Amino acid sequence: MPGRLAIDFGTSNTVVALWDEIQQTGIPFHLPDYGYFYQHDHEKISVIPSQIHYASDKRRWLGYQVEQQNLTKSDRTFRWMKRYISNRSPVQRKLDGKQISHFDAGKDFLSTVLLFAATELNLGDEEVAFTVPVEAFEHYENWLADVAEAAGIRRFRLIDEPSAAALGYGAHIQPGDVYLIFDFGGGTLDVAVVLIEESDQSQVGRRCRVLGKAGLDLGGATLDQWLFQDVLKQTGRNDLDEEVRQLSRSLLVECERAKVRLSTHERADVTVMNPNTGAVLSAEFSRSKFQDLLDDNEAFTQIDQTIRRALNSARERGYQEDDIKAVLLVGGSSQIPAIQSTVRRIFGKERVMLNRPLDAVARGAAAFVAGVDFYDHIQHDYAIRFLNRQKGEYDYRILVKRGTPYPTADSLARLTVKASYDGQTQLGLAIFEMGESRQRNNSAPMELVFDPSGAARLSAVTPEEDDNRAHFWMNESSPTFLHANPPASQGESRFQVEFSIDGNKRLLMTSRDLKTQKITHRDYPVVKLT
Repeated sequence: MPGRLAIDFGTSNTVVALWDEIQQTGIPFHLPDYGYFYQHDHEKISVIPSQIHYASDKRRWLGYQVEQQNLTKSDRTFRWMKRYISNRSPVQRKLDGKQISHFDAGKDFLSTVLLFAATELNLGDEEVAFTVPVEAFEHYENWLADVAEAAGIRRFRLIDEPSAAALGYGAHIQPGDVYLIFDFGGGTLDVAVVLIEESDQSQVGRRCRVLGKAGLDLGGATLDQWLFQDVLKQTGRNDLDEEVRQLSRSLLVECERAKVRLSTHERADVTVMNPNTGAVLSAEFSRSKFQDLLDDNEAFTQIDQTIRRALNSARERGYQEDDIKAVLLVGGSSQIPAIQSTVRRIFGKERVMLNRPLDAVARGAAAFVAGVDFYDHIQHDYAIRFLNRQKGEYDYRILVKRGTPYPTADSLARLTVKASYDGQTQLGLAIFEMGESRQRNNSAPMELVFDPSGAARLSAVTPEEDDNRAHFWMNESSPTFLHANPPASQGESRFQVEFSIDGNKRLLMTSRDLKTQKITHRDYPVVKLT
């Protein structure tokens, strides 16, 4: 049966939404204790701060409880979990003799929220919708599956965040029109161009067909990091100073608060004091200085390039920039005046809307799980890795191009698998999900990480780490799935394989043993695509 409940797990805030059958719309669902009401224009929206605190007495405080207990700056509090999960951060923190990772903390947080919401609503066997960033890799979807299992949810669906936002704007979107979704949250920037189509008479709602998508590893947490770096620069300190280490979490929280304040005020101070020594770290930011800081870090250039990639993808499907009826801003970081000015510069003031920055994604996900249709395409390139003997290094051959609609009617690729040595019985293919390198300029990109003590520090992302994030080996645990009987000889062309995609975004393989001419696999699911 279709569902009613949707969860938009964000880097900074999480929103739970429920499908209202009478009003035919998704509505934010308030969870007492965990959530609080955020005032946007004339409407109050229930949001849950994405944070969890592990108390020394074994209790756990979640969401707004953490702020009520004044524990936001504690080294026992985990925040920005989604960002670190997405980047596969290995950092763990030792609390009470137990190692806790951001994966663990995020699972504890989100499964608890999901469990309480499901209990309140008596969901039964209904599906639940989770939202995912445009650039989400398979490991993130697998992590969400673990969260659902921990909460006792057996059936769930995934929808990418910008497409959910299009559905979530509801009455503001009309069939036949094209929209650009600009989703700038705490962890990522996701941009999507979508066409709204009427459903057929047998269904309720609208279809959302994705024309082009692009994502970037840039979000509000990145801006907090830049403010953090600038405070250290202004005060002549660095993140390795012992006093800075002790104050790093408090300093980061104050940087975040300054960023938020600068959206509505011209100036904001960042001040933290060491209660043991009385030492003070202090800096002042004006709105114009903050804008210069964004410019120095090429934020506006990266935003422009991400928008252009989405527009170019839509153009390949016959839709031009002038076809866009409106630009829908989503995400807390989209409320920053300089960001809004950048989008308005590109599209014009009249086309830019900021009606539902915090709850549009959750509302749309609720519509999706309730049955509002949704047409999508594959977001990443997928390739096989092979040894290029001329180069003397590994190279990649694309199997599935980003933008491919699914399910596919015909095979996408056909290739031959050769044996590497005499007597080989197990052959296969190394299949990789191809993202994009996050290096933004000539200098090494920096990332804010937390060491095992809980102190924040700045760490350069090495080219190897950047490449590992961009190229994800999807079937590393089972790369050999073709069995040669009798054994193959070195250099022998032994298997012919063809690939297609089904309606659940699974990469299917059909293989023929060229020696025996037998079909060994037919529509065999190899990996799940995103």
